[in-house]
Amino acid sequence: MFKVIVFDFDYTLGDSTNGIELSINYALEQLGYSPKSTDEIKKTIGLSLKDTYFHLTGNENLQEAEQFAKFFKEKADKVMVENTSLYEGVKDTLTNLRDNGYICAIVTTKFHYRIEQILNKHNASDLIDVIVGAEDVKIEKPNPEGLLWLIDYLGVEKTDILYIGDSVVDAKTAENAKVKFAAVLTGTTSRADFENYSNIYIGENVPDVSKNILSL
Repeated sequence: MFKVIVFDFDYTLGDSTNGIELSINYALEQLGYSPKSTDEIKKTIGLSLKDTYFHLTGNENLQEAEQFAKFFKEKADKVMVENTSLYEGVKDTLTNLRDNGYICAIVTTKFHYRIEQILNKHNASDLIDVIVGAEDVKIEKPNPEGLLWLIDYLGVEKTDILYIGDSVVDAKTAENAKVKFAAVLTGTTSRADFENYSNIYIGENVPDVSKNILSL
């Protein structure tokens, strides 16, 4: 049914909560804000850095949002990779997908180079064919630019694509790109929330989606 399986990263393939929390609170403190709790931060994971700043501060000062992103990156370059893990079963699932002829890709708001570093750390870089990160697009999710670029780059049809993600942002991205979407519950979004959006399956995790949708 599909030729290309595209994944979000945070809370879909892996967990970067610790690294994100360290980086967000560092950036907030540099701008004079109090640190935020883990629960507050987890609700922003998957958003662009600009939208994360808007959400956590209630301030829509674009110049300060750019400063926030700069400070976030400064800290993340030091702590993110070592504080990111892949979920159990993800490497086996990606291996099975590749062995069965699927192209595997990532479209994420994380930086492209950061995904490469994380995959290298976990000896999984050979399991992903294409990465589209924050620096590869002009407008981040839920704008479909990343998915549309990937479709054009691979020379496939929209019907060949399945996008798997953990958030409403991911569901909206797939909807905007007019590609099929499957949800995982490894993030902070509930099954009930996903049922408000078009999806072909809501699974507990990536291996569950793979097993039930792709028959592996």
